[in-house]
Amino acid sequence: MPLHTTAQASADHAHLLTLAHERSRRYGLALRDAPHYQRLGQGALRDALDQHRFLSRHATPVMEHLYAQIANTGSMLVLTSASGLVLHSLGDSDFLPKADQVALIPGMDWSEQAQGTNAIGTALQERQAITVQGAQHFMHANHSLACSCAPIFGPHGELMGALDVTSEHHRHHPHTLALVRMSVQMLENQMLTAQFPQAIRIHFHARPEFLGTLVEGIAIFAPDGPLLSLNRSAQFQLGLPTLPQPAPDFAALFNQPLATAWNAQTQHLMLHSGVRVGCRIHLPQRPSAPTAAAKPSATQRLSHLQYLDTGDVQLAHAIARLRKVLDKDIPVMLLGETGTGKDLLAHAWHQDSARADQPFIAVNCASIPESLIEAELFGYADGAFTGARKKGAIGKIAQAHGGTLFLDEIGDMPLPLQARLLRVLQERCITPLGSEKDIPIDIAVVCATHQDLKARIAQGLFREDLYYRLNGLVVRLPALRERSDLLAVIAKVLQVVQPEGAACQLAPDVLEKLARYPWPGNVRQLHNVLRTASVLAAEEGIVTCADLPDDFLEDYAQILADEAPAAPENKAENLGDFTLQRMAQALQAHQGNVSAAAKALGISRNTFYRKKALLPPGAV
Repeated sequence: MPLHTTAQASADHAHLLTLAHERSRRYGLALRDAPHYQRLGQGALRDALDQHRFLSRHATPVMEHLYAQIANTGSMLVLTSASGLVLHSLGDSDFLPKADQVALIPGMDWSEQAQGTNAIGTALQERQAITVQGAQHFMHANHSLACSCAPIFGPHGELMGALDVTSEHHRHHPHTLALVRMSVQMLENQMLTAQFPQAIRIHFHARPEFLGTLVEGIAIFAPDGPLLSLNRSAQFQLGLPTLPQPAPDFAALFNQPLATAWNAQTQHLMLHSGVRVGCRIHLPQRPSAPTAAAKPSATQRLSHLQYLDTGDVQLAHAIARLRKVLDKDIPVMLLGETGTGKDLLAHAWHQDSARADQPFIAVNCASIPESLIEAELFGYADGAFTGARKKGAIGKIAQAHGGTLFLDEIGDMPLPLQARLLRVLQERCITPLGSEKDIPIDIAVVCATHQDLKARIAQGLFREDLYYRLNGLVVRLPALRERSDLLAVIAKVLQVVQPEGAACQLAPDVLEKLARYPWPGNVRQLHNVLRTASVLAAEEGIVTCADLPDDFLEDYAQILADEAPAAPENKAENLGDFTLQRMAQALQAHQGNVSAAAKALGISRNTFYRKKALLPPGAV
């Protein structure tokens, strides 16, 4: 990023904070005032939650998705109303005492009038995303916090609330605000489409491969043509920061009648500015206008599973099988290496199901301490154990009632807990810790693991009866290095992770490195590499090698070293001296752990990954 651009961004941020501090003083607040932590009464809170149920319903799965990305970072997610009232919070157990201390709980007011300069109140006041760290907060009581917040705008352009991630100041991550902004963009798009179920949606972008990503434009039209609403990307592409009144119709924006595009199942449109865009048209199931004579076809219905289908035959086969069991009460098990996107596929399957408007609750069975996972899953009653919250807590399974429960890394679930889960799946009810009351539940279940569950059963680490209860449809996700659509995945991930308003491209040498890299961390690693690089390159608009993370470049240099012809004295280090049989033996000896096998053979992990494809099926 150029120095002057960095300086300008810093100056703009400082100016916003100066304005916020001035407002805080005008509100009559003082630096060392005791914080205003008076909570809204239960009745008033219930009324507020009812008033904002549309926002909360659509925000819940987005928050769960964001939480899965920042879990175990000591952070708290907070959803607020437009006035700064906390409606919902979700956070790591190690931050919960801190959250209680600073009142990041439903019913608390985090407006500037109540708390002075803070990310929630200031983002709502300025109507733009902002991070407020440490002493940038007005009140000393909040100096231990780092908060990143983005305002949420509704389908009609109205300010609806804000989404915030708060952590302790010393644990703040510089990319948190970008994640929050992406999550808000996802939420706004979902609310937009939900608000107009019988309208016509036009999804468009100048680069057709970006359809189905967060950067696609979405324009909503009435069946007879008038424009009803736009998402932020559509506003930018059409040059309409606000919806004009009277609203233009389809022909004024796309230079042809709506009926013509509809009936012809158009795949390209021309904007009024002369820019040609790729498009997809989503039609209401029961069109009422005389100009809409054609019935929508199945191929015109955009699904979240479709967004993930970027051309790889193996993945397309898995997605096709998943579609066939939608809403059939068949448990789904996703297999694949860590980072292959099992969580994304599970969420997409939920979004395409009849439960899409209900919660999607994800639980990583490997990341929760064994001492806490039972309470996390099943909840607990008041006084169930020392340190338990008053009035108890609702477990993840109960939170998923009516929706989908995603049990990630199910192979790592403690054995004693597996019996309780089996009972839940058989009887469709749960009993919280310390309670004798059974609570009926209605959930769809998706599990995921990178483990060989049959081997775990043989080792006595996984219950065979639970395995067959979960073993409905089993699909395996290919590793990223095995996929034929790597370039398409790179393009889609880049558009999802780059900062809002940015349009980064990859320099040719960067694309070459990304294409040759074996991606041991799969899509998750690609996501992190591109997210870092796009943030660093946001102002220039092109990602160069200087923007790539150092560890990635070091790994890539090792790849080149491994591929270079070995000097005679170094022949023993060349993979040519190792037979495929020895590779297979090493993998078997280390239970499929590539890193350990490569180390035992004295070669790099990346070289092992590239050569592993030569092993015959069943060698490991």
